[in-house]
Amino acid sequence: MAGWTLESPIANATPEGADRAERVSPARETWRRFCRHRLAVASAIILLLMLVAVAFGPLLWRVPINDIDFGAHLEGPSWGHPLGTDDLGQDLLTRMLYGGRISLSVGLAAMLVAIFAGTGIGAIAGMSAGSIDAGLMWLTDLFLSLPQLPLLLLVIYLFREPLKQLVGPELGVFILIVAVIGGFRWMPVARLVRAQFLSLREKEFVEAARALGMGNLRLVVRHILPNCLGPVIVAGTIDIAAAIIAESTLSFLGLGFPPDIPTWGRILFDAKDYLDIAPHWALFPGAAIFLAVLAINFVGDGLRDALDPRT
Repeated sequence: MAGWTLESPIANATPEGADRAERVSPARETWRRFCRHRLAVASAIILLLMLVAVAFGPLLWRVPINDIDFGAHLEGPSWGHPLGTDDLGQDLLTRMLYGGRISLSVGLAAMLVAIFAGTGIGAIAGMSAGSIDAGLMWLTDLFLSLPQLPLLLLVIYLFREPLKQLVGPELGVFILIVAVIGGFRWMPVARLVRAQFLSLREKEFVEAARALGMGNLRLVVRHILPNCLGPVIVAGTIDIAAAIIAESTLSFLGLGFPPDIPTWGRILFDAKDYLDIAPHWALFPGAAIFLAVLAINFVGDGLRDALDPRT
């Protein structure tokens, strides 16, 4: 018929690159950005290897952690003891693998406590106005101004023995250390979440959802909170590293887990008097703490770049 023309397949064809770009999901794009950060990828691999080692290493290396052998007193690395022994002839590899479980578990658990507490307080402050917001921020500033290490020592002195009698020595000290470290790490997360909420609650999509009759709780869960998870995840990685250092510091001061429970910090505490004759005793736990904290920080840098909406 007059006026009709055949459509050109070339004109209507979607370019292959544009079609592929449309099919890329946000998660895949985030993963692609993360993979561009080579130090973050290498650190993630190192951290994964450490997690696998502490999780499955005791299944392969079955030497008991309290097996005493005075004939191997302060022995250096060898085939029988790859990381050497301590002053009682106990195998350091076994104690390192066992202590790594506790140190990393403390870091993860304290991070979860800090993230949940900080996110909850920051969300309430960000969605509130007037006295509630001011009161929560006053409480946050109060905790930020407190000296953390003296308070950590005071709380542990006051509550360590009651918790040991209530739930046992290992679990009691674990709960106390996680609660204390997480209880002094939620303030930066709360301030960060509050700032994100104050910015996001004025956006157009939030106003549109509110105009449709959506309640505040559903508005927070469905729209505002998912859009501020990126900075929270990055803050969580920093909290893991800080919690590992804090637990190691407490154990090094002799206020952490009991002497028969070898954490990385406790091994360092036991090795401090033998640095001149058995440096390997302190070298390996110190290197493990250093690698874990460094890897977690680099992973946090990679996540920050990958989750940054401006990129």
